[in-house]
Amino acid sequence: MKEMQNKRHTTYVALREIFLVAIIGLCNTALYAQDSLLTKPGSFSVGVNYWASHAGTHTWRNWRPDIIEADFKQLSENGIKVLRVFPLWPDFQPIYTVYSGRGFKKYIAFNDGQPIPLSGVGSDGLSEQEMQHFEVMADLAQKYNLKLIVALITGWMSGQLYVPPALEGRNILTDSESLAWQQKFVSSFVKRFKHKPAIIAWDFGNECNEMGTIENHSAAYVWSALLSSTIKAADKTRPVVSGMHSLSADMNASWRIIDQAATTDVLTTHPYSLWTKYASQDAINTMRTILHGAAETRMYADIGGKPALTEETGVMGPMTAGEMEKAAFARTALFSNWAHDCKGTFWWCAYDQKSFTYPPYNYASVEAELGLIKEDRTPKPVMLEMKSFSNFLDKLPFKALPQRKTEAICILTEGQDSWSVAYTSFILAKQAGFDFQFQKAGQELKDAPLYLLPSIKGIDPLFKSDWLKLLDKVKTGATLYISVDDVYLPTFTEPLGLEVSTNIKRRATASFKAKMDSDSLIFSFTAERKIIINPGITTVLAKEEDGNPIFIKSSYGKGVIYFLAFPLEHNLTTTTGAFDKGQPAYSRIYTEIAKPLIEQRILQQSNSSIGTTEHTISEQEKVYILINYNSADITTRLIIKKGWKLGTALYGVMPVSDSLFIKANDALVLSVVKSK
Repeated sequence: MKEMQNKRHTTYVALREIFLVAIIGLCNTALYAQDSLLTKPGSFSVGVNYWASHAGTHTWRNWRPDIIEADFKQLSENGIKVLRVFPLWPDFQPIYTVYSGRGFKKYIAFNDGQPIPLSGVGSDGLSEQEMQHFEVMADLAQKYNLKLIVALITGWMSGQLYVPPALEGRNILTDSESLAWQQKFVSSFVKRFKHKPAIIAWDFGNECNEMGTIENHSAAYVWSALLSSTIKAADKTRPVVSGMHSLSADMNASWRIIDQAATTDVLTTHPYSLWTKYASQDAINTMRTILHGAAETRMYADIGGKPALTEETGVMGPMTAGEMEKAAFARTALFSNWAHDCKGTFWWCAYDQKSFTYPPYNYASVEAELGLIKEDRTPKPVMLEMKSFSNFLDKLPFKALPQRKTEAICILTEGQDSWSVAYTSFILAKQAGFDFQFQKAGQELKDAPLYLLPSIKGIDPLFKSDWLKLLDKVKTGATLYISVDDVYLPTFTEPLGLEVSTNIKRRATASFKAKMDSDSLIFSFTAERKIIINPGITTVLAKEEDGNPIFIKSSYGKGVIYFLAFPLEHNLTTTTGAFDKGQPAYSRIYTEIAKPLIEQRILQQSNSSIGTTEHTISEQEKVYILINYNSADITTRLIIKKGWKLGTALYGVMPVSDSLFIKANDALVLSVVKSK
């Protein structure tokens, strides 16, 4: 009998363990399902960066859960689905150094002077009061069906450095004691709150690359790897989010895209025109400014090989644009970021902060009026656009937007200003009517029918092996486009079929003259060097005023090489209004190189202010997103390939016959189906 009882007990224990494992597995599956908000292709979240409406960065020291609940209720009712929240570092880890005579460091203490325990409860230096406050916030988020991205090390915010007093004056990113306390903070915080269902991701912090200086990218990698491994040791079920601003594709940069990609699950961009180089030249509601978010986010995602989120964006107050222009920017950017799989768009920030008299609000001029909602709780026009777009997503017949079709690879090289070249190339391709993915020279070359090497510069822009791989692609039928700054390439003469007679420094602005189909394209340009070219048997597509070939087409194997003898992309980056109506049609050069690929698209239109993306739902159906990136209504001709027809308008005005109409700074989302 006893033996039977033991067997029954053993069976019970085994079944209980299996049951617990299953329950844990289901919980983990649920959490992974939440992860899809940030990591699943085609998912998109409408969100906002949140500080309490009554207090801003004093949210935790001036704790008012009643106001936070009112905020969450209002934001949820206005279509916001995700909040990025900030446990301010010195409030949550209020550690001080106690000194004895002659400045000798005695011990690390809480703010009441009691020493931090060496182990056990309290040894992480975290404030139990603030941890309880955060628990309330997480529960309120769950109550109002809001998801949270938690920016763990919030040591930089809105122009002010916030660090625990014990760490003041140290290099936050490299000092060993600082790193130790950050590790303790992250480990304990994640373990404490990993069971909160509202939390969908752990963010390193808020733009942590602004917390200090580092010597090189290895130091940045070490900091990132420390925090990432700490998070994952505590919680393997949620993605780690970078939270950084202004990463670089350059190999010698301190904060590199590839390093953040190696240590996190989701990269982030913070595309504000005011703070990003080259982005604040044109009006907020025009093409260059609006495409900033998609261009930068795609550059990060493509080069990093990880999803990338437009985690912060906005318009820097009333001196940048009026309320209706801000709304136009927000509406167009939402559609643009969605079409380009930017994982979401989070506005900065939820509420205006005009009445606050403490730092950073008493000196940071641009921080007062960035909210979606005024201090009297009146929603602004941008808030209404966010709500409208969120409702649009909820009503779509599909939950995830299929990846957009791309026809080309744009390769960024060493020696050039990578962001300048990437930004402008992206806009030119969008105007021309095709899409590409970014790569960095040195990465494994992806297959594509078209490769772009824009505005290459320097004596070693890419390894010879990478150059030869590109030429092999051309030999087998691909097209290669090259535009040059002051550059030297290996094996240049033979593949291009031309000869450089002389290479001299330019003395003045030059001109580009070409016939593109039935239109003339004439504009002036600058370049460091003038390459005098003997074109041989190549096809000359454009010349300078003196007859020197400037744009050339060469056959190479089964493919084609286009050579543009000046850095078009880099030039246009600093040409104010280059993409506005009435300017030369620079994108006609991109149309020329991609013409056979553009013509393969089922739906086409020729207005360069309209950007188009193609998404395959099934063999029988595709979705096209057409976005008017400028501030005037557009009517243009629509061309649909034989064998296809318009289905329904998921958003916007259904075209009549072949007439396409899109309102200013708005979009048209169409299904196109095969004809029976």
